[in-house]
Amino acid sequence: MPFEDLGQFARALEEAGELKRVAARVDPDLEAAEILRRVMYAGGPAVLFEDVKGSEMPVLGNAFGSERRMRMALGTDDFAEIGDRIAGMARTEMPRGMLGRLRKLPELSRMAGSFPREVGSGPVTEVVSEGPSASMAGLPVLRTWPGDAGRFITFGLVATRHPETGVRNLGVYRMQVLDGTHALMHWQRHKRGAQHAELSGGGRTEAAVVIGADPATVFAAVAPVPEGMDKYLFAGICRREGIRTVRCRTVGLDVPASAEIVLEGHVDGSDLREEGPFGDHTGYYTPPEPFPTFTLTGMMRRKRPVYLATVVGKPALEDAHIGGAIARSFLPLIRVMQPEVADFAMPASGWFQGLAVVSIRKSYPGQARKVMMGLWGMGQLALTKIIIAVDHDVDVHDVRDVVWAVTTRADPARDTLLVGGAPTDTLDPASPLPNLGSKMGIDATQKTAEEGHARPVQELASPDPATAAAVDERWRGYGL
Repeated sequence: MPFEDLGQFARALEEAGELKRVAARVDPDLEAAEILRRVMYAGGPAVLFEDVKGSEMPVLGNAFGSERRMRMALGTDDFAEIGDRIAGMARTEMPRGMLGRLRKLPELSRMAGSFPREVGSGPVTEVVSEGPSASMAGLPVLRTWPGDAGRFITFGLVATRHPETGVRNLGVYRMQVLDGTHALMHWQRHKRGAQHAELSGGGRTEAAVVIGADPATVFAAVAPVPEGMDKYLFAGICRREGIRTVRCRTVGLDVPASAEIVLEGHVDGSDLREEGPFGDHTGYYTPPEPFPTFTLTGMMRRKRPVYLATVVGKPALEDAHIGGAIARSFLPLIRVMQPEVADFAMPASGWFQGLAVVSIRKSYPGQARKVMMGLWGMGQLALTKIIIAVDHDVDVHDVRDVVWAVTTRADPARDTLLVGGAPTDTLDPASPLPNLGSKMGIDATQKTAEEGHARPVQELASPDPATAAAVDERWRGYGL
C-alpha cells in the first residue's frame, strides 16, 4: 500500500534503520543545514530534529537521500515501472464504439484509479487560519549558507493552475522569507508556475505552498512530467492510487488532504524584489535577481506538523538521489519519442541540467545527433547543457565507461556539435547571459565510413568465451 502521508513514511524509514532522531536542540540558522550536509555527504540516514530553536515543529531532512529510501518512497525496485505506466497511458487511445470501449475497460479502469479525489476535510485542515491570524513566523525555516540573503523554504511544493486548461501543477521553487506574510517566489521563467503567471497576465496569481506531503506527491512536484499532464494525476500514477485533495480556504486551489502545512496566497508579478544570493545545487551562490512577491492570505496545517526541508550545495546531496530516480523513471517516456534509446542518465556531479548521457542502438549515420537534438526538444531537457551519446554497449551509469567511449570513439573536430543561442538553466553560473547560452553534443558512438571514418573499425579486445568459461569452472573458490 502507498504511504498516506509524510509521517507514515518517516515511521517506515525509522523501522528500516533509515532515520535518526535528534533530541538535542538545533538552531535553524546554519547549524541544522551544516549537520544535514555532513550526513548527506557521508551517505547517512534521514534526520528528524525534534527540538528546533524558535519553533514547535520538528524538521525532517534527507528523507530521500539514498536509493533505498527512494525505492521505499515510491514502492518500487524499478523506477522505470513508473515511466512504463505513463507511457502506457500515452499510448492508450480513447476507444470508439461500444465494442472498443468494452475492450479498453481494463486499461481505462486502471487509469481511473490514479485520478485525484476531492474530499471535504483532511489532516491538513486540523488548524486553519485566515487573514491577519495567518503567519509564517512559527515555521522553522532554515538558513543554509552563511552568504544566503536570509531564510529559505527549500522544499515547498508550489501549486498553481493553468488559467486556460485548468491543469494543476506542482513545482519546487525556493522561497526567501521576508516576514510573517511575505516571501519571494523564485520560479524561473522556464518553469510552469511562472508560465501560469504569465498566461494570467503577469498580475496576481493564486498559489498554495505545500510543505510536507506523501512521498509520491513530493516526487511528482520535482519530476518534469509531460506538458499538459496534471501533477496530481502523476502522483496517483506513481503511488498506484489517487490522492485525496481539499479546497483551500482563501484561494481557488486544491491541495493534498494529507499534507503537513499549506501556505495560501498569491504571487504578485508587479511586486518584484531582489531575491538572493542563495547557495544553490551548482555549488555556487546564485546572484541577487528580481523575483515576484508571495503574500500569505491563509494557512492550513496539522496540529503537530513536520516541516520537510532539504539542503542543496555542491553535488552530491539529497537531490542527487531524487534526480537519479527521475532519470530512470522517465526512460520509457524518452523511448516513446526516441525508440532507439537504450539507456539514459544524468550524473549527479553534473547537477542534472548540466550533463546527460544517452546510449542508443545505432543503425544509420548521424543518428546520435538526431537523438541529441530530439532530447533538447523535450520539455525540461531543453535546459541540459551537454549531452553525450554512446553506443548501447556502454554503461551510461559508469563514468569510467563513458569516458572510455568519449576518448576512443569521438574525434573532437568531427564529433562535437555546438549550438549557440539556446535556452539555459537560470542557475548555470557559466552561461554568458541569464537563461541564454550554448549547448554541446558529443557523439561518442562508433563511427562508420558513411560518417567520414575512413579507417577500418577496430575490433574490441574481448576474452575467448571457452577459456573464460573454463577459468570460471577451474578457479572458482580460489578468491582470485
